[in-house]
Amino acid sequence: MIEAFFELFLARYNYWMAIILMLIGLYALIAKHNLVKKIIGLNIFQTAIFLFYISFGDVEGGTAPIYLPEGIDALYVNPLPHVLILTAIVVGVSTTAVALALITRIYEEYGVIDEDELKELVRGRR
Repeated sequence: MIEAFFELFLARYNYWMAIILMLIGLYALIAKHNLVKKIIGLNIFQTAIFLFYISFGDVEGGTAPIYLPEGIDALYVNPLPHVLILTAIVVGVSTTAVALALITRIYEEYGVIDEDELKELVRGRR
């Protein structure tokens, strides 16, 4: 019984943490009306995706994919997910910067960063 619990939950804790982070980020995106909080939720969700994707690149007992002398067999950890996530982090930081710049511009123009108040102000200007 305990072994089954360990195998299902504790041995795969990184997947459970990714799921929890996804849920927190999704909650912030849906439930919050403040635009900055929505961006923070998006970043939390994005971090969960990174963790989940990096978890697939791990190999039990694997080594770095470097040159080994002939005759030595080894399991290699795939470096491709790590490289892709580095690229995704750069894109995520850029997206966050643009989103925060847009929120700053919205605040300068309308004086609010609440989504509902912004919708009302935009409807009133038409």
